[in-house]
Amino acid sequence: MAEKTINELPPDLRRQHSKAVEAVQRENTEYAIALFCQILEKEPAVLECRKALRAAQVKKAGATSTGFFKKMLSGAGSSPQIAKAKMVLGKNPGEAMAIAEQILNADPHNSAAHRIIVDAAQVLELPRTAAMSFESLVSNSPKDRRLAIEYAEALAASGDISPAEQNHCEKILMDLLRDHPQDGDLNQALKNLSARKTLDQGGYAALEDGSGSFRDILRNKTEAASLEQEKRVVKTEDVTERLIGEYEARLHTEPNNLKLVRSLAELYSQKKQFDRALEYYERIKTSGMGNDPSLDTAIASTIVRRFDLQIASVNPFDANHAEQVAAIQAEKLAFQLAECQKRVEKFPTDLAIRFEMGVLYFQAGKISEAIQELQKAQSNPHKRLGAMSLLAQCFAKRKMFDLAARTLQNALKEKVVFDDEKKDLIYQLGCVLESMGKKEDAVEQFKVIYESDIGYKDVAAKVDAFYAGQ
Repeated sequence: MAEKTINELPPDLRRQHSKAVEAVQRENTEYAIALFCQILEKEPAVLECRKALRAAQVKKAGATSTGFFKKMLSGAGSSPQIAKAKMVLGKNPGEAMAIAEQILNADPHNSAAHRIIVDAAQVLELPRTAAMSFESLVSNSPKDRRLAIEYAEALAASGDISPAEQNHCEKILMDLLRDHPQDGDLNQALKNLSARKTLDQGGYAALEDGSGSFRDILRNKTEAASLEQEKRVVKTEDVTERLIGEYEARLHTEPNNLKLVRSLAELYSQKKQFDRALEYYERIKTSGMGNDPSLDTAIASTIVRRFDLQIASVNPFDANHAEQVAAIQAEKLAFQLAECQKRVEKFPTDLAIRFEMGVLYFQAGKISEAIQELQKAQSNPHKRLGAMSLLAQCFAKRKMFDLAARTLQNALKEKVVFDDEKKDLIYQLGCVLESMGKKEDAVEQFKVIYESDIGYKDVAAKVDAFYAGQ
């Protein structure tokens, strides 16, 4: 089954879609959702309709998509519906998708429902539909490397990747690669994604569907090769040097080309020549065109990486090694706090920045300040579970173990998928219960992990010790 456009729908469904769009414009969201769902039950391949439905679902959820009301919605009746959707998935994937959408009508970020959409869409060969729900899944579990790889593979298979999708997926993969730099699967996923973009830009995709020619491919071949090189996560030294030389030469004839200046800054950062990179970033700032928030983020990231290089450069055999490292780390944290505080003041309603501020306060040992920021960050659905996890750690630091346990229990009610993030929440809860003297309750948490991942942290030792004690 190929994905369809609105124009490919029968006239009666096109009229129904128009009514649904008008209903959204009139703020009659409930009616719009009902109409969109009716269309998709008959024609599950209409991606534009599903996108409109998802936007309406998020709009309807509004303030209820977080906090207590969301927990009530997420828990009330979704599990039986998920079970029903799984039962019909093999026989009727379209019906499974319809059931999943009913869950998303109440909770548009429900991971279990999005997983049903993904699995059903893949059966029906609807790659763009699958990629859309993969995006929600990955946003809910950004540390799940297997999920991120699946997302990248789905995008690469779908073709016609938008710049926003490309950038979002690349950022997720690169964030994971910072924690797992030697992960071959992550590196390969990023290369495949880059290759897909190069393929589209080079004209091969157009040739495949009959709208392009080999002349287009030959004309774009050099540019495509350059693009592919620029998108590699780990550029070889000779390629980086060649690009720097090429861009420096061009800058003499195009001194006002700020895109070129930024590319040079990124390349020098790649080579760990951070002072040189910062010179180019500053050139953009002083040009009067440096109001892009991503520029401030890039500058801050470069300065942090310069601190990391200083730490790595401290002689490990020096008698004062620990003191030198601690001093640089303290200076790095002070910079991060000051820089993040500026962004909080500039964008006070950006809850993702509030979450970042909470993390930094926690690292600095400023627990009261961390709690304040993390409580605000909970209202961001993409940061909610991370904020709750860190809040529990803040409460535990204060020995408020009952508050820590309750926060973790609430987080686990909202976390459907059993991934590394859920394991961490369960493990934390077990440790908190241990601190409360509730040994048997604690080991029950550790056993949940033990049953599926015996190698996770020290759960094997904890569970074995419990049974040995009996």
